[in-house]
Amino acid sequence: MSGNAFLSLTTEEKQRALSELGELKATLASRGLFAGTSGNLSVRVGEYRPEQFHFAITASGKDKSRSTPEDFLFVDQDGKPAESTALKPSAETLIHCEIYRLTGCGAIAHVHTVYNNVVSEWFWERRAVPVHGVELIKAFNIWEEEASIDIPIVPNYADIPRIVPEVTERLDPRIPGILLRKHGIYAWGRDVQEAKKHLEAFEFLFEYVYRWELLQGSRR
Repeated sequence: MSGNAFLSLTTEEKQRALSELGELKATLASRGLFAGTSGNLSVRVGEYRPEQFHFAITASGKDKSRSTPEDFLFVDQDGKPAESTALKPSAETLIHCEIYRLTGCGAIAHVHTVYNNVVSEWFWERRAVPVHGVELIKAFNIWEEEASIDIPIVPNYADIPRIVPEVTERLDPRIPGILLRKHGIYAWGRDVQEAKKHLEAFEFLFEYVYRWELLQGSRR
């Protein structure tokens, strides 16, 4: 059934997904957000049911500052290639699968930065990064004055399947992102533009928290 669903996708749908991913990759790469070959991006394509869907995702081990015909591939809801290819999906594809399954979102962006790594360690015992009263919380469609949010943190294991149930348990429907300890942020949205907006908001908030914590420490 999964194969039949993929075969029903139009060429236009697949080309649109690849084009959107390429543009997002180029934008984030220009900002230096893919140190080494880190990070991964995906865009869902076609109809969605929690038990069956497809998405395009960055191939494993690629230099994301370059654009090549081998940058992306299509996979199914289990993270398996949907068509014949020699490419391997990102090592963290199963995390994308679970986020899509739980949220039905349209796109996911994952980056490693110094700020998101440091705050994930500072607040590890709390299992969430607290943010209070910062204007950019509104990027998540949270409009309360002086709103407070907690950005979930999950452990980072070398064995990726062990991370998946942690994501399942900790994902907060109100917060379109989840942070892996000393690893990076996964941000998602209904489409590529919203996922990008959410990623930018998270990174702003992480830098704010980082600088605020340093300032508070210097006053003690």
